[in-house]
Amino acid sequence: MLIKRPKGTQDILPSVVNKWKAVEETVSQAAEQFGFREIRTPVFEETGLYVRSVGDTSDVVTKEMYTVSSKGDDTFTLRPEGTAGVIRAMLENGIMNEGFPRKVYYIIPCYRHEKPQAGRYREFRQFGVEMAGSASPYADAEIILLAATVLDGCGLENVELHLNSIGCPECREKYRSALREYFEPHKDELCPTCNERLGKNPMRLLDCKSPICKEIAKDAPIITDYLCDGCREHFEKLRKILDGYEIKYILDPKIVRGLDYYTRTVFEFISNGIGAQGTVCGGGRYDGLISELGGQPTPALGFGMGLERLILTMESEGCEFPPAKTPDLYIAPMGERAQEKAALLCDAVRRAGYAAEFDIIGRGLKPQMRYADKIKAKFVCVLGDNELDSGEAKLKNMRTGDEKAFKLEEFIGEFHNLLIEELFGTGLGDALADSIGDLPANTVPPETNGRN
Repeated sequence: MLIKRPKGTQDILPSVVNKWKAVEETVSQAAEQFGFREIRTPVFEETGLYVRSVGDTSDVVTKEMYTVSSKGDDTFTLRPEGTAGVIRAMLENGIMNEGFPRKVYYIIPCYRHEKPQAGRYREFRQFGVEMAGSASPYADAEIILLAATVLDGCGLENVELHLNSIGCPECREKYRSALREYFEPHKDELCPTCNERLGKNPMRLLDCKSPICKEIAKDAPIITDYLCDGCREHFEKLRKILDGYEIKYILDPKIVRGLDYYTRTVFEFISNGIGAQGTVCGGGRYDGLISELGGQPTPALGFGMGLERLILTMESEGCEFPPAKTPDLYIAPMGERAQEKAALLCDAVRRAGYAAEFDIIGRGLKPQMRYADKIKAKFVCVLGDNELDSGEAKLKNMRTGDEKAFKLEEFIGEFHNLLIEELFGTGLGDALADSIGDLPANTVPPETNGRN
């Protein structure tokens, strides 16, 4: 029986990987424009890291983590989110000592045991950024602006920014008391999970997906009525900065985020085009997390963006993706002599920076041409004894059907000129070649190197 992939995972096939590469390039370029540098951390960490950072009442810790035991007494957990491991790495490797603000980004696989549905998988890819060292609302605005820049760069238009402040530990304690007082009369109506959370962390009740609990929470007190002066001033300044950037937002007092380490600013970018799983990006401040993990008290903030959900949103809005890369050249040899020559010519073409293939199965000409068409080769060259004896062959443009004869000893130069004309228009090949001069065997102009 055929073994199938695990539930909640997906195979990213060659036919769609161009979408992933385009999105990964977009998010990386945006992060680096804002001064973030890439970091890569292990795919599993000690379980205690997530319990301490994410919170023992969060869904991630109570329901969703993949935890295993080693041969000793230690337990390890597959990474359910990026922030905790990245902060651990920054502390352990002294990155916090290199001057503030410290800014890093990552593109990583994460793992959560939850019900698979559209845009939600048990193995998913996350783009995230973390900034440490600034308590200024300008840092909050930078993080939000970076997320907006990424979404704009992906071509998304129907995504709304929802914004809230959940205050600091001092004003949140007053808010928790108000929530307990509000929810206590409804205790018998709440789901078992919310009943358990009511005593430990009543703010989690606002994040419950149960229709009954959501209806009860509709009229619950809102956190912004309980903010201390410092948190209120921070939030008002952030809103003023966002107004200056002309970033539109919706004040949403129900946003608390699903992880316990958040403080003050929290935000989500939400799309209405992908059903219930509409949050494309979420983040905020976590000023107490670094000290919780053993570092000096340091303000910090960041966001996470699921790439599966981002691509799903782009598809729902009809965003354009760059086409998949296809071979620049396919050589169809007829006979052993021609195959030897085809191998050498392909090697020379690849050294010049282009993508090339030749027949390695021993098919006839018609099957080879069908294969060249299937892989969408831009040019095809047929080689047989006649071409080898005469020293001349033809290059066929598979888009237009045009053919051009050339001498085999001038193969690289002729192919280069034809590809230039295909990319930039008829007549430019010779002009560009004259301006460039003779091409070394292993180089091509950077404008065309590897392009389709």
